Amino acid sequence: MGHRKKGRCVKRNKQLNTEEKEDLVKAPHSFVIHRGLPGEHIIELTKDFRRVMEPFTASSLKARKRNSIKDFVSVAGVLHVSHLCIFTRTELGMYLKLCRLPRGPTLTFKVHNFSLAKDVVSTLKKQMVFEEAFKNSPLIVLNNFSGEGMQLKLIASMFQNMFPTINLINVDLSTIRRCVCLNYNTTTKIIDFRHYAIKVVPVGLSKGVTKLVRAKIPNLSKCQDFSEFLTKSTVSESEAEDDPTSHVTLSQKLSSRGNHENTTSAIRLSELGPRITLQLMKVEGGLLDGEVLFHEFIHKTEEEKLQIQKKREEKKKLKEKRRKTQEENKKKKELRKEEHKENSLKGMQKKKEIAKKSMEESVVEEEEDDDAQYYREEVGEEPEKELFEGKTSQKRRHKFIPRYKTKKLKRNISENETHE
Repeated sequence: MGHRKKGRCVKRNKQLNTEEKEDLVKAPHSFVIHRGLPGEHIIELTKDFRRVMEPFTASSLKARKRNSIKDFVSVAGVLHVSHLCIFTRTELGMYLKLCRLPRGPTLTFKVHNFSLAKDVVSTLKKQMVFEEAFKNSPLIVLNNFSGEGMQLKLIASMFQNMFPTINLINVDLSTIRRCVCLNYNTTTKIIDFRHYAIKVVPVGLSKGVTKLVRAKIPNLSKCQDFSEFLTKSTVSESEAEDDPTSHVTLSQKLSSRGNHENTTSAIRLSELGPRITLQLMKVEGGLLDGEVLFHEFIHKTEEEKLQIQKKREEKKKLKEKRRKTQEENKKKKELRKEEHKENSLKGMQKKKEIAKKSMEESVVEEEEDDDAQYYREEVGEEPEKELFEGKTSQKRRHKFIPRYKTKKLKRNISENETHE
């Protein structure tokens, strides 16, 4: 027997039967979906947010209306998904829910304003969107989240855990191409969400030298000598535009041109979008359910909290009781099925035995009828009853006699007429 050939899909899937690396497994993965009423560019906003969360997100996820949250939670463990981001739209407005899988907590934000990525990029003079920037996860920057209150610490830890951690010893600076900035306003309690692309430019070079460094072909038509092009008194773009606070000394050599180790470079940010302004509304202890740990507008006393907790415990007890009764009913149903199956098998065996006995008796009776007929043909007289009687009962034999009774009578009448 030859080996079975692999199909087309198996050949294309290079990751089949290959173990994932520990870094990929431990990295936080996410699902980004939308729910609620359609409209107001909610689909485009979910796609832009997926773009921010790349590469550790399901960028081509197709979520349908019939898919419930339980479906995503059941699949999350297999795919190492740790966070669920849900954009919902109601009659009151749009909301963003960040959930930690599989048991919570859940943070609910109200989306006051947002701008799509295409609108943000279209307003820029120099657009800096390239696919290599999305091959690595972004760097997250938090501002003003060190204030008092449990909710601020929870927001900071939630956003930090949504992106993989950076090891400062082994980090490769050329892989950090994007950053996500979150700024908290203490007076208005609003969070500004921004997404930027990072570009590192060498500092202290003239405009002509920077062109040569970036492998651009210079225009020498206005210069009599090449030295004039290099010794021009023009100031580079980085020195004219960048602030000295953005200058850094590189500890590694970067993949971009002109950025060498122990040299000074300037960091530029180009916005990629989307822009979102958020406000924390509610913090729940479970996954889209459970104890309300924080609410922006509703404040309850300790007595009301105890009553809510008692009701929640009663619901849990009822749920467990129903689950136990369902399991008991299921076991009883399975036992009944087994008993019914055994009874049906026993009945079938009895029917087979009865059919076998009837076949044997019918064979014996047919043999006796054949012997009696042979005696009539040879002797010409009716045999005595005791001569060919078998071990079969009279009742059983009486059932099979009527098939031949009419024929026997006719033959006996014809024989008596010939003798006379």
